[in-house]
Amino acid sequence: MNRNQRLELTWVGKDNRPKLEPRILLEDPSISYHAKHRVTDNDLFDNRLIYGDNLLALKALEADYSGKIKCVFIDPPYNTGSAFTHYDDGLEHSIWLSMMRDRIDIIRRLLADDGSLWITIDDNEAHYLKVICDEIFGRRNFIGNIVWQKAYSVRMDAKSVSMDHDHILAYRKTEAFSMQRLKFDQADKQFNLFDERTQRYYRRRSLRKEGSNSLRIDRPNLFYPIIAPDGIEVLPIKPNGIEGNWRWGQSTYLKNIEEQPDLVEWVKVKDRWELYVKQYKEDDSTRPASSFWPSNEVGHNHEAKEEVKAFNPADVFSTPKPERLLKRILEISTNAGDLVLDSFAGSGTTGAVAQKMRRRWIMIELGQHAKTHIVPRLKKVIDGNDKNGISNAVSWNGGGGFRYYQLAPSLLEQDQWGNWIINKSYNPEMLTEALCKLEGFKFAPSESVYWKHGFSTENDFLYVTTSVLTHEQLQQLSEEVGADQTLLVLCPAFRGSGDYYNLTVKKIPKHVLNRCEWGHDDYSLRIENLTQAPLESGYQHNLFNVK
Repeated sequence: MNRNQRLELTWVGKDNRPKLEPRILLEDPSISYHAKHRVTDNDLFDNRLIYGDNLLALKALEADYSGKIKCVFIDPPYNTGSAFTHYDDGLEHSIWLSMMRDRIDIIRRLLADDGSLWITIDDNEAHYLKVICDEIFGRRNFIGNIVWQKAYSVRMDAKSVSMDHDHILAYRKTEAFSMQRLKFDQADKQFNLFDERTQRYYRRRSLRKEGSNSLRIDRPNLFYPIIAPDGIEVLPIKPNGIEGNWRWGQSTYLKNIEEQPDLVEWVKVKDRWELYVKQYKEDDSTRPASSFWPSNEVGHNHEAKEEVKAFNPADVFSTPKPERLLKRILEISTNAGDLVLDSFAGSGTTGAVAQKMRRRWIMIELGQHAKTHIVPRLKKVIDGNDKNGISNAVSWNGGGGFRYYQLAPSLLEQDQWGNWIINKSYNPEMLTEALCKLEGFKFAPSESVYWKHGFSTENDFLYVTTSVLTHEQLQQLSEEVGADQTLLVLCPAFRGSGDYYNLTVKKIPKHVLNRCEWGHDDYSLRIENLTQAPLESGYQHNLFNVK
């Protein structure tokens, strides 16, 4: 066997990876929305709602947000076939797998070391998706497969099995992730017994051990008789007749009941005695999240649709998720002030819940419901007029805000002769910001130094101009930069030897033609290899006059 071989999921087109253009984001202030009055000192105004293809939008976030996002929740298309009616099943499946792989790749880079990813999915693709995530995150970083009871009753019209659950696949970025425990006030129904003597609620835990190492042959010293209230000797025999063992040794049992006589409780079940330990509910007690989330704890599909009706009754979103489900995820994976991302925003549940729970958030949505559903929903939340979902549970009264962005068009476009030129819609500031992002520089124009448009380190800078530079201009620029700094100069053309010890001079757009795929605005149904480099001829010179 070849030592380089490894277990992996393969599909048609797996090796065709897009060369994504790192777009800039353009705010639309007419849609951005802030609370009229600051409600608290910790109001979160700088949340982001991005309208556009989510693969391009994720790439646009990469430069500024890599390693900074604490939690990503996504509710992607479940690949039931409805979105791919023109393709056969094998191709459809391959398209979906590539779509998810490309996005999860970037999501992992965006996550902080102590961050986590949560994906809702059904049985159509859940098991394939897990293998993809195993490849990207590593199997050791698989947190678990949570079963969410999405329906509160069986579908009587089901032709075979009534599908009453979805999966939630959870992954961590690294071992630095630590899942928080749930407060017991979310599990009060487990503590449904009341002790009159102590005036406290409790639940029962069998003193007979269950699970691994629970047989007499495993721990013989834990197999001994205990006297029941009627004088009968009771042994740890399982209901199926197999000899088991107790949780405590005999000396520990006698010591515990001597110190706490009411610690154990005998219950007659039919013709046999069962012995339980009382576990009392403490106000500050917590429990780990389980792998099964029932609808009565985290909501269901019908509840989610009712929440959506509250802000858009004329056009109910088809597959929303309930706010209580997102609340559970954010409770165990984040703290107030942490940054949350949802790149399949849908009706905006993630942002609404994050806002109410005082987390920062970024949402991405390509569909028109970014405006028809998400924006009106968030406005109601910010104004404090949304009393649905988790509002009462978290005492939400409004506040904060968000900024609405769109992806800028592609930096390069083809003219009437098929030549690649700088997109005519780009103004000088947009051009400079786009080239900074493309070159890996932080866009930060200096107010005092005209050639400092961006920086990569404290001594490395970038300068963009659409003027043709002469040898004399470059010499003067080199002198101004000095010996302790370097400068990348991007211009349409220049005259001179190009030999300047502290300058690197490159022509645009020729310098960037082969960097990525230009002019692609939608990667949602990517079925061909789009990695061909653009033509290198025909760039345009005097487009703008950068000051």
